[in-house]
Amino acid sequence: MAALELPGMEGRGLGERGGLKVVELFIGAQHPASGHMRLIVYLDGDIVVRVDPDVGYVHRTVEKLSEMREYVRVISLIERMTIIDACNVTLPYVEAVERLLGVEPPPRARYLRTILCELNRIASHLYGLAIGGIFLNHSTMYMWAMGDREVWLHLASMLTGARLTHTYPIFGGVRRDLPQGFRDAFEKARRYMERRLREYDAIFYNNPVVRGRLEGVGVLPRDVAVSVGATGPNLRASGVAYDARMTGYAAYGELDFEPVVGREGDALERVWVRLREIEASMELIERALREMPEGPFFAERYAKTVPPAVRHWLEKGRVKLPGGYVRLKTRPGEVLARGEMGRGEVTYFLVSDGGMKPYRLRIVTPSARNLVLFDVLSRGHTLMDVPAIYASIDYFPPEGDR
Repeated sequence: MAALELPGMEGRGLGERGGLKVVELFIGAQHPASGHMRLIVYLDGDIVVRVDPDVGYVHRTVEKLSEMREYVRVISLIERMTIIDACNVTLPYVEAVERLLGVEPPPRARYLRTILCELNRIASHLYGLAIGGIFLNHSTMYMWAMGDREVWLHLASMLTGARLTHTYPIFGGVRRDLPQGFRDAFEKARRYMERRLREYDAIFYNNPVVRGRLEGVGVLPRDVAVSVGATGPNLRASGVAYDARMTGYAAYGELDFEPVVGREGDALERVWVRLREIEASMELIERALREMPEGPFFAERYAKTVPPAVRHWLEKGRVKLPGGYVRLKTRPGEVLARGEMGRGEVTYFLVSDGGMKPYRLRIVTPSARNLVLFDVLSRGHTLMDVPAIYASIDYFPPEGDR
């Protein structure tokens, strides 16, 4: 069949079905969207009638693998669903296990968790904006956002010791305290990013070519957004003031958090929400650094079990986990926990039988929930609008496929 080329995609025609032309679009591993994705598009002429997202090419069996690992070993496993947003995806799981263990993290640990979550959110949004630039043939946006993302990855590395997969929140606290020089490094990064966001508005958001591709495209009305279960910036861009951080987990309940909410619900508004959420995240980090209480960053219940030979690391602001930590047993029960990732709400349903491993772990990621938007938003638009709609959804294949 005839080959097709679209921005960020390759495809081929599959002939006709039921009087409609069928086109197969590929977003493959060579593409920065990080994973295989296939869209089956049904066309009436050049108008999209239906889109069937075909997932399953990067399935990682995270839920089943979690049932074969001790609770603490699951943390580093579930990070792999969304490597670019590691703390936001793991924190709800950690808090769910803490409820089964009956342990509370110290106040300082809750603030440190919040700081890393917001660092990850900024990096995740920059990643999504970069990929959006590729889908629109805006290579400058791709290079700018990917380059600026390194600033926030460096701060995350300063805090955790790891660039991407931090495994930072642990049961009862975090693995490291705030390092010396972090506050100054953040202030420098914030001043830089505030200037860059003004440039982003000029060269990308207010670019007449970009606006021509995104404005009025893929409109998601408020009632439809709620009925199909959209989440994250895609939901808030349609005027729905909901964000899982409003539930007050970590330190969000003490930081007067308010979500960024749009009105138009089109592809351009979804980009606007992400740009403004970067600003909101920087404000949250600044407030958390200013209001963070002194004290321990690891629960005394577990700190006292650290062997004397490595306890000096705890005094230096780092945790060397005791051997018994791997063999922690929770009480039997069921827990539902949720948190807000860069792409939306992630939900965990954890079942414990009283052993050292989860009996069942069910994960619903934001990309899995937003998958329906490929069809809902594309209907009635032209085939060339599909890349723009994909860009605005900020879909991450490994996260949706789990």
